Amino acid sequence: MSADESTGNDFIRHMIRRDLESGKHGGRVVTRFPPEPNGRLHIGHAKAICVNFGVAEEFGGECHLRFDDTNPLTEDAIFVEAIQEDIRWLGFDWGEHLYFASDYFEQMADFAVQLIERGKAFVCDLSSEQIDARRGSLTEPGLDSPHRTRSAEENLDLFAGMRAGEFPPGSRVLRARIDMASSVLPMRDPVLYRIVDGAHHRTGDRWHIYPMYDFAHCIEDAIEHVTHSLCSLEFIDHRPLYDWVLENVDVPSRPEQTEFARLNLSHTVMSKRMLKQLVDAGRVEDWDDPRMPTLSGMRRRGYPPESIRRFIAGVGVARRDNTIELAQLEAAVRDDLNRTAPRAMAVLDPLRVVVENYPEGQVEELDAINNPEDPAAGVRKVPFSRVLYIEREDFLEDPPKKFFRLAPGREVRLRYAYFITCTDVVKDADGNVVELRCRYDPATRGGDAPDGRKVRGTLHWVAAEQATEVEVRLYEVLFSAHDPADAEPGHSFVESLNPASLRVVRAQVEPALTRVAPGERFQFERIGYFTADPDSGPGRPVFNRTVTLRDSWAKLAKRR
Repeated sequence: MSADESTGNDFIRHMIRRDLESGKHGGRVVTRFPPEPNGRLHIGHAKAICVNFGVAEEFGGECHLRFDDTNPLTEDAIFVEAIQEDIRWLGFDWGEHLYFASDYFEQMADFAVQLIERGKAFVCDLSSEQIDARRGSLTEPGLDSPHRTRSAEENLDLFAGMRAGEFPPGSRVLRARIDMASSVLPMRDPVLYRIVDGAHHRTGDRWHIYPMYDFAHCIEDAIEHVTHSLCSLEFIDHRPLYDWVLENVDVPSRPEQTEFARLNLSHTVMSKRMLKQLVDAGRVEDWDDPRMPTLSGMRRRGYPPESIRRFIAGVGVARRDNTIELAQLEAAVRDDLNRTAPRAMAVLDPLRVVVENYPEGQVEELDAINNPEDPAAGVRKVPFSRVLYIEREDFLEDPPKKFFRLAPGREVRLRYAYFITCTDVVKDADGNVVELRCRYDPATRGGDAPDGRKVRGTLHWVAAEQATEVEVRLYEVLFSAHDPADAEPGHSFVESLNPASLRVVRAQVEPALTRVAPGERFQFERIGYFTADPDSGPGRPVFNRTVTLRDSWAKLAKRR
């Protein structure tokens, strides 16, 4: 990332500043975000949202939210509401500028008639397979449709019949008459309209023909007087068609298309089609599964929206595609939560500890710091009693040299509590450690020894009698492959799904964690950041691991 990109001075902002200085577009800045309502938005869309809404906000302009609802077979009003929720969650709002492609269906059909009357479009009877077969290649020109020379009168009559529902789907399309030898493949007489038999979520059964995106998008921009049509690089080859349509119909304004690099994230797929496959096949719970790269999944997992915006700002806006490591996004989330998440103690794999010299039936209330990064967060009370739980991995009967946690005869600190020393190990019939017997030093209350002696290990813990058992979902990366979409021929991206992407454990947590609302975030001390899931019930929260406490990707890379 360049210094300019890190400060928001990317090539798009430079372009807009030049346009404003020159008076281009009348000094206006109007952008748009045009999602198709056929699924939930993902992290890649977040970049487009931040760019379009961000530059409009920065330059005192407006950003339109416009739904590309031109395919009734795949779209649903449910996704219209969900997409609006996602955008608002990211911190953006379109105000009064909410639009739909379907708002302009009548105008688009009129523009199609204009193209026919001007000899710029014709009705073609070839099937989609036949059209593709005659399109040619980068080195060979395509073949003209046998219907290319139809008269304007015949084309107008056939197009009217298409609109009236006189022909079945797939029997006819409206194509632009441009150049089958063009070096730009999208300019080889592209399809503008097709016949679709399906009810639209807004217009019902009124329409039998629907415009293609390449035809609809530029017209929508022009009708809305968009000045800067910002889109990702995959549309760069379609820009000549964008301009051609605007040049050949009587639109009220002339927007300009500018492309920027999309967000590619490692160990992730950036395709709603692929994500839909995972949902439909039951590979994930739903679009908001916390393993999914959807904004709803990240929200449920506990990612703060501010961290996503900060991550995208750090990535910057460039002209060339590249892949950003998922660890970079996780680092942004971790930095945010380190400052804002209150601390709590939870034991994910409990091992019972009996403090033999602590009075039976006694319970102390000890002070625990809520957030060392935020002095104003204060302290909370945590109970301490004779029987505790610690993490099983914090004890080894025969520890290696650099293991500084609990072992037979070794003294460690219990965070906010006392020094304890392991005096005995209890095992079951199979030789598994099931309980530790320890002694505590009453003089070390608060975790420090008055005689100045030091210990190397500090452990988190919970009091057994006062603890609550909760469900904790430990999420890992969804795909083990760095680029899941880049599967070898004959293989599918689903083959790189990580079978260990979710592990569910029954954990013991301190009492304060039983009184949380869905969406509340915490740092489980020494473990990671966790968020209460919407599945939580009264007094029985379910926690999702949002991100690990430390970056574990370096170790992962070494293992590979």
